[in-house]
Formats: sequence, structure tokens, C-alpha cells
Amino acid sequence: MASNAPAPSLRQAWGLASFARNQPLAPWAFMRRALRPDDVAVRITYCGVCHTDLHAIQGGRAFPVVPGHEMVGEVTEVGAQVTRFAVGDSVAIGNIVDSCRRCGPCREHDEPYCREFPTLTYGGTDRHDGEPTYGGYSNEYVANADFVYHVPAGLNPAAVAPMLCAGVTTWSPLRHWKIGPGVTIGVVGLGGLGHMAVKFSHALGAKVVVFTTSPGKCSDALALGADEAILSTDAEAIAAQKYRFRFILDTVSSRHHLDPYLLALDLDGTLCCLGIPDAMDFTPVLLTMGRRRLCSSGSAGTRETQEMLDFCGEHGITADVEIIAASAIDEAFTRLEKGEVRYRLVIDMATLSKPAAMA
Repeated sequence: MASNAPAPSLRQAWGLASFARNQPLAPWAFMRRALRPDDVAVRITYCGVCHTDLHAIQGGRAFPVVPGHEMVGEVTEVGAQVTRFAVGDSVAIGNIVDSCRRCGPCREHDEPYCREFPTLTYGGTDRHDGEPTYGGYSNEYVANADFVYHVPAGLNPAAVAPMLCAGVTTWSPLRHWKIGPGVTIGVVGLGGLGHMAVKFSHALGAKVVVFTTSPGKCSDALALGADEAILSTDAEAIAAQKYRFRFILDTVSSRHHLDPYLLALDLDGTLCCLGIPDAMDFTPVLLTMGRRRLCSSGSAGTRETQEMLDFCGEHGITADVEIIAASAIDEAFTRLEKGEVRYRLVIDMATLSKPAAMA
């Protein structure tokens, strides 16, 4: 028998959107879905600015796009079946908001490796209604509760936001390769990902060696918890690292030569490249000479993401951030592209204005 109950209404939202490739962000009013029984509505208070956001505008295919996949906010409403969250909870949302839930990786809570591809926070397609997903440069987000995370008390919420991308992307390989006491780890690059890799590795008990092309960042690396900082432009210093490391985490996204880091690996060592440039320059035989591995890693799944946040709560770890107004986003993208950020930019969403048509 058909129900006479009215269908739940859509939710009015607003944010910053780009409507064509390379077009600057502009205010835009749009609709979020009505809450499903297993959904949570979140008022976004802070949203991190990621290189992925810039790439979505410069090279995206689906427009309009509302970027943003590093969100922290407050629960404003929960669906009828939700028991893990209550109105007023401080929560975070990352770069994945759904998956098939059926394949092997999903059953193991490794949702980034979903065989049917996960639903992205923006630029994706909702698995239930086929509608496009819009990101966190907005006043509100509606997400399935399984992909919403509790933020531990005592952490600066603005500095937590980037943890949902830069944090989880470095945390996952560190846990997978069991980085901890007795391990000397190399971290290549000291940007948004690299500075989190240093903080995590140090807190996990490993000895941390940072490789950077910037002399000015050597002292930064030590202040963040590294035991050593080596200029990768110093050929003699690099040559002295041969056979030293069991694991090196490369966070650099631009094209660079990998041979010095492969040579720095001991027998059965692993070089994990997170940046994934357009092409990778290395000598394949170096993998054979030492039974070395060259690999990569994606974002973290739901289990690891909450584990990371809980670890941050226990150790007082957050990202080093600069808070900006929503109106400064174009300048922020320019600085991001030039590498002038130390180490993550975060938008204070209280500065987000409604589009003129809604005012």
C-alpha cells in the first residue's frame, strides 16, 4: 500500500563553486539531499585547502564543482537509525563518503580500495540517487554516518581538518608497514603530507630522517620531531645514506629522481611514493639489487581514520595550519601552487557569505 507521507524535502545549501575549467570560485546556492535514516547533517566550521581542490578546478571534467574534502564541524541532525552521533557532536568528514560495502577491501574497512570505486566527497556520484556530490567549501554537508568521525576533545578543530587528507594519507602507510620503535624512517619532502609524516613517525617511536631540497626547512624538520634533516641536493650527504633505511615515505608530488632513495634502502626495503607525479624517474635494476620495493598507498579507510584521530587525541597531534577567510581562496590557490604554504591552509567557514540571491 502506497504511503501518503510527504517525501522529505531537500536541504538548501550554499558554498563556493567553479563552473568551468580554470574558472575562479564563486558563491553558489545548491541543494543537499534530505537525510536518509543512516545520515548525519554537519554544519561545517573549518575546511582544509588541498592540492586536489586546485587540480579539480584546473583539470576537472564535471562542473560545477564545490571542492573541499577536509571538514570539521558540528552535528546538527541525525537520521532515525543513527546511534553513534548526537546533535552537537564535534565530527570530521574526509575524502570518501561511501563505497560498495560488499567487496573484500570494503569488508576489511579499506574503502579507498573499493573494487567498484568509492564515492568521493566531491566530484563523485551518489550511489543511491545518482546525483553529483559537492564538497566542504560550503555551509553544510550530509553524509552517511559510517563515513563521519568523532573528533577527540581538546584538539584545535581548525588544525584537525587537514588530518582528514594529509593526516590519513600518511598515517595509513606508516601503520601498514609497522613503523615504530627500532625503525629508522626516511621522509622525502616537508609539505602538507611530509610534516604530518614526521609528527606521526616521531610519536610512533621511530627515528625520523627528513630529506628536503630547501635549506630553510631543515630546522623546521627538527622542530617537528625529526632526528636528522638532510639536503637532497647535497650529493655527498645523499650518498652516505646507502643501505640505511627499511622504509622511506616519499611525499613529493612533482617529478623527481628516485634512484638516491632506492639506493638508501636496505635489503627488502620499501620506497612508498604518495605524491604520484605524472612520470617516475628511476633505474629498474635498483629494485633487483636489494630486493627492494617501489609502491604507493591511498587514503585511509574508516577504521584507520578513526584510529588516527584517536591517536592524535592521545598525543596532541594536529596539522600546522594557517586560517584564511573564504574570500581569500583564489590567493590561497596561488600560494598553494607556488609551494608557499607551511603547511596547510584552512578556511574558516564562518566567513562564507550566502550568495546574493539568498541574502
